[in-house]
Amino acid sequence: MERAKLKSTIEAVIFACGAPVEAERIAQALEISTDYAADICEELVRDYSAAERGIRIVRLNKSYQMCTREEYAEPIRTVMDIKRNSPLSQAAAEVLAVIAYNQPVTKAFVEQVRGVDCSGVISGLISRQLIEEKGRLELPGRPLVYGTTEHFLRCFNISSIDELPPLPDDDENEAVSEKSELTLEDYISAQENNDEGTAEQGEKK
Repeated sequence: MERAKLKSTIEAVIFACGAPVEAERIAQALEISTDYAADICEELVRDYSAAERGIRIVRLNKSYQMCTREEYAEPIRTVMDIKRNSPLSQAAAEVLAVIAYNQPVTKAFVEQVRGVDCSGVISGLISRQLIEEKGRLELPGRPLVYGTTEHFLRCFNISSIDELPPLPDDDENEAVSEKSELTLEDYISAQENNDEGTAEQGEKK
């Protein structure tokens, strides 16, 4: 299949899936290499960005998703009667910061950093789809480890955790500084409110 036809096909697949779809999965379906599929996906990302459309395609780790642009969140909420989510609490922002910068981590690690029980906060972050279970450690009791999700990336408007704001130099060997926690809280509150309509619109396609 020629590239132009492949490009249109992949565009249709991304639209139809609604949820993030991995380039590898697209490649398998179209019987092309994963690198080639990812290259075409990145071209679509650039095309949509340059065209200034109301729709955009975003990369979330190795997956791609079609969704609406942030600046159109308010009219989308109005038409679809979508209510804003309540912002994260200080505790939730701190726990999310610890996990984001140190993932994958256990609940025990998070609680050691914060000095308090975090079971409820972690459950709340899971329900918001900001973190998820990433497996278990090969240690006594096989504790669960947690990491951020593709929804977390979408809320932050980044493609991977490598794009998170860097920690101050003197805190690189520590878990998370107060400054980084506050930065995350402010950023998450703003981005989650701005992107909730965008994400839901994309998922409804």
